[in-house]
Amino acid sequence: MNPFHLAIPVTDLAKCRKFYNEVLQCSEGRSAEKWVDFNFFGHQLVIHEKSNGSTSEKAVSNQVDGHDVPVPHFGVVLDWEDWHKLADRLKAQEIKFVLEPYIRFEGEVGEQATMFFTDPENNALEFKAFKNIGQLFAK
Repeated sequence: MNPFHLAIPVTDLAKCRKFYNEVLQCSEGRSAEKWVDFNFFGHQLVIHEKSNGSTSEKAVSNQVDGHDVPVPHFGVVLDWEDWHKLADRLKAQEIKFVLEPYIRFEGEVGEQATMFFTDPENNALEFKAFKNIGQLFAK
């Protein structure tokens, strides 16, 4: 599978750079005065400084498995064990979760571990793992 590329706007480049480097442990790639590339779990994430300061303050969500899931959001699907390690590391760092790590659709097709939190710019991130990765796109 080829890596995806995602570019997101931020108003505080330094604060977000620190978050993706230190909290998520994403290694930094190329950068310039107004943008930074990260290795986001094998994918390319770029944060671009947006100078006008306009970021959405209105929270939007959809119901999924009885929980309010923030929309939009992005993230990656990890291996089951790696997801648990990340969840433990984030809890130890006292990350404020939008949705605490839990198992969604337990015992059903598509059973998955999931967690949601935000970066310093309030961009919602979801990290998930499937007990059976073959059910990633199952109906």
